[in-house]
Amino acid sequence: MGWDTFSGDQVAALTQGAGFFAEPGERDCPACGERRLRAYFTVPPNAKRPTLVSYVWCSGCSKFVGTRARHPEGLVLSDPLAVLPAGERRELERSLTGFLAHLDRLWDEGVLPQTFAA
Repeated sequence: MGWDTFSGDQVAALTQGAGFFAEPGERDCPACGERRLRAYFTVPPNAKRPTLVSYVWCSGCSKFVGTRARHPEGLVLSDPLAVLPAGERRELERSLTGFLAHLDRLWDEGVLPQTFAA
């Protein structure tokens, strides 16, 4: 399965409504309309400044977007991948297709969505 990026209008639609921190569950995809839009957030341990990396994807139509932003001060998030050894995590992140498939499995198993606290 090949992944494609959301269009600019679709990315803009992702910012409408309640944010993933407030409502971390699945939501309707702006590309295909299915309720299969999922998100994962992580804080890179070696970032020079507080950084939050997000992956938002649809397990229905295989569209995604990844972003880096300033880590909101005081935001604490659960990260099921934090327990992985660094080498294993790097290997997992090397392939976008494999990485998103792994995140999808975590959603299907109920490990995701993450929890957030401010």
